[in-house]
Amino acid sequence: MKRCAAVAAAVAAMLMPLLAAAEPADCSAPPQLTAISPALGHSAELIAAEKPLLIVAVGSSSTSGVGASGPQATYPSRLQAELRRRLPDPGIRVINRGRGGEDAGEELARLGRDVVAAHPDLVIWQVGTNAVLRRDDLSADAGMLRQGVDLLRGDGVDVVLMDLQYAPRVLARRSYPVMERLIAETAAEGKVGLFHRFALMRYWQDGGRFGPPLIGADGLHMTDASYGCLASAVAEALIGNWEAYDKLSRRAPAAPATVAGLAPKIRAAAGDRARAGDRAR
Repeated sequence: MKRCAAVAAAVAAMLMPLLAAAEPADCSAPPQLTAISPALGHSAELIAAEKPLLIVAVGSSSTSGVGASGPQATYPSRLQAELRRRLPDPGIRVINRGRGGEDAGEELARLGRDVVAAHPDLVIWQVGTNAVLRRDDLSADAGMLRQGVDLLRGDGVDVVLMDLQYAPRVLARRSYPVMERLIAETAAEGKVGLFHRFALMRYWQDGGRFGPPLIGADGLHMTDASYGCLASAVAEALIGNWEAYDKLSRRAPAAPATVAGLAPKIRAAAGDRARAGDRAR
């Protein structure tokens, strides 16, 4: 009996992570946590005109996808799938240029080669976590962030900065609030977008409704569930930004000819998918 109980306990311990991973995640959040401003006009006009859109996601391990079960479970891969699902898809692509272990200086050194050379329409730069893990003195990081934003914006590319993940190893470092402030200030000064990943993940964690683990056993990297919800939230934020730009453009006296109403196109794309599903059934 004791042996059977021990075997049962061991099997239960092995199954617990699998059961947690299978538990559906609650990705819901207040609108202010899934909003990006100012307007991302270049990419908004491409989407409204149903032209191809190239997004490059650059950053460190949470962009490359450490902690995900495979390449298709990373946030850039899932972001591409989310945007293609929600929008008319004339060729939406998301390229993953994440490289584990890098911070702002190392990423700055390769932005020209790995990002600008791809001629993206929109860049999402996830930055800051590794700097916080490595050092408390972030005095040089503000300049590197500004240089990176200036380089990315050189050809009229839309830019979004993504801040830190809400994780135990990040929270254990005293410099994380400084980095959060530096990223927000850089976005405001450079007039580029800011995605509030830290605040969003804190909401999911503190709300207690998320379900599966947000962070893996290493106390730092995200899981399939949190990568999936991150991709969904980024897609929602981008589409909300593009819709707002579209509405303002159509009210302006000299509205771009390519902008003919993004919201109806989103609804039409959703209707097309629903009808396709009905036919398949």
